Amino acid sequence: MTTVHLIDASPYIFRAFHSLPSSIKDPGGNPVNAIYGFTAFLIKYLAEEKPTHMAVTFDKNFNRSFRNKIYPQYKAHRPDAPAEIEAQNVPCLEVAEAMGMAVFIDPDYEADDLIATIIEQTSESGCHYVVVTSDKDLCQLVDDRITIYDFAKHTRLDAKAVEAKFGVRPDQITDFLGLAGDAVDNIPGVRGIGPKTAAQLLQKYGSLEGIYENLPAMLASRARGAGSTAAKLAADVKLAGLSKRLATVARDAPIRTTLAELEYKGPDEARAAAMFEKLGFKTLRVAAR
Repeated sequence: MTTVHLIDASPYIFRAFHSLPSSIKDPGGNPVNAIYGFTAFLIKYLAEEKPTHMAVTFDKNFNRSFRNKIYPQYKAHRPDAPAEIEAQNVPCLEVAEAMGMAVFIDPDYEADDLIATIIEQTSESGCHYVVVTSDKDLCQLVDDRITIYDFAKHTRLDAKAVEAKFGVRPDQITDFLGLAGDAVDNIPGVRGIGPKTAAQLLQKYGSLEGIYENLPAMLASRARGAGSTAAKLAADVKLAGLSKRLATVARDAPIRTTLAELEYKGPDEARAAAMFEKLGFKTLRVAAR
């Protein structure tokens, strides 16, 4: 059975940038700490996982996407990424490409959307997927063929693990975020509804839509706490729907690929060597396939 490894680049680029000193520079004096750390991560991943098929997806704009047209405040609370990390993003992509990996980037769609789209376009092949990320939002993709792997923490999440972690099934994650919101992405959710209440509501009613179908009965209920929760839901019905939409990954990003195009055949050794020399990476080496 073919397994496709799909790497969400940004968490590992940012991790490298913040964990390695800015004194790591190329021969021209430009900081390359994020590129160095990201490259080392890719080399280690190849050595440990030995993928036969893989892709790396990148965020073109770290804090903006098509979602800002729906909700301008989406990720608006985040400070702009440092210029030093912005400058290292495309070189990280070029390194991955030189290492022989399929790479994807789009100005309007996030790396999460590109991963979901790749799965959508190749799922008929019957293959399995490992989504390499630390982003909880991608737990919505998990099913019997898709797992999440946080490489930095060496933790893997299948459907049972997602439910144990969040109190809801993977297919309820977007409903969960629609209710509880997500402070990291500035997704508002329903004011006054936290993760615990969101999980309890979904365990009882199944989905965001199911909750609102039962809202009249909840409003009329005299059960302890039900009226307060129902009032909060009624006050923010539009925000709940908007939040679920913001949290849902797009599966129709403007990219095209096939399973054959995701096959990992090893690095372009000459290109990789030239890039590493340009970047001043004297100790990193990519093993030939």
